Amino acid sequence: MSLAAAARRGLWRTMLRIRRVQERIESEYLKDEMKTPVHLYIGQEAIATGVCAALRTDDAINSNHRSHGHYLAKGGDLPAMMAELFCRKTGCSKGYGGSMHLVDVAHGNMGTSAIVGGGIPIGTGQGLAFQMRKLDRVSVVFFGDGAADEGTFYESLNFALLKKLPVVYVMENNGWAVCSPTATRHCGDNVFHKGATDRLFSAKIDGNDPELVFATAQKAVERARRGEGPSFIECVTYRILGHAGCVTQDPKGYRDPAEIEAWRERCPVCAYQAKLLAEGVLDEQVLNATETMIAAEIDAAFDFARQSPLPTAADLHQNLFCE
Repeated sequence: MSLAAAARRGLWRTMLRIRRVQERIESEYLKDEMKTPVHLYIGQEAIATGVCAALRTDDAINSNHRSHGHYLAKGGDLPAMMAELFCRKTGCSKGYGGSMHLVDVAHGNMGTSAIVGGGIPIGTGQGLAFQMRKLDRVSVVFFGDGAADEGTFYESLNFALLKKLPVVYVMENNGWAVCSPTATRHCGDNVFHKGATDRLFSAKIDGNDPELVFATAQKAVERARRGEGPSFIECVTYRILGHAGCVTQDPKGYRDPAEIEAWRERCPVCAYQAKLLAEGVLDEQVLNATETMIAAEIDAAFDFARQSPLPTAADLHQNLFCE
């Protein structure tokens, strides 16, 4: 079933918004006002956008250190996210977490983990909780190809299969775990995991195609709602910028510049925008108005972050658990 024009424009706008936020963070990062490491999502926008478009507000997501795109696609508050990057009290984690620990429970973003693979068992446990409480909710876990090397992934997936949990595992295979290419960590093209079709829905797809990502995620989510168990989706993509920080901080030599340029030419935001323009779903007037609106929103979010108060010494005693 083809998507309506309004839905397609919605996917495009979400991707563009994520891209522009990431670009602004990258351009401002060396000012050293953001006192937290950042891991940018440029090049992977179609995945968070497509998956989250298939979810309801009360469905849960768990994410990793590269979480800005997931947070925004799931409806997270942009000013609160920027305040968190500036370590302010008004941040989505009250200034305690920084870029790698974003939370927005109201929109189903249950938290992100800086531990590689750390969100996988948590998201699996959320699926178990939904099942035990007989809630019509789905848990989605986003993780990278590096996290697929962790034993916790196999343990979690096995448990989800055993209990037929409503969990969708979304692996964003961007080809690199920090500076280690997939080929040095896996024998052949076997990061993709496929189980018995009656127990696990699995797919390996182009992660730069937002409509394909949406359609695949929708199938997995609907299956989970019917009580048919977990799914595994490998989205093949590429992180155009470095592992962490801004582009000038990325070590030189571990990636072939030609490889980066080849993937940059396959930019998911530019490709989808060009497609919608060619098909008449978008026009220059809508494009320009959207760019203006997003730019103003980003300006306001940065202003909010800069004007927000820093935590105080007294705040150290809040949100603690004692026996």
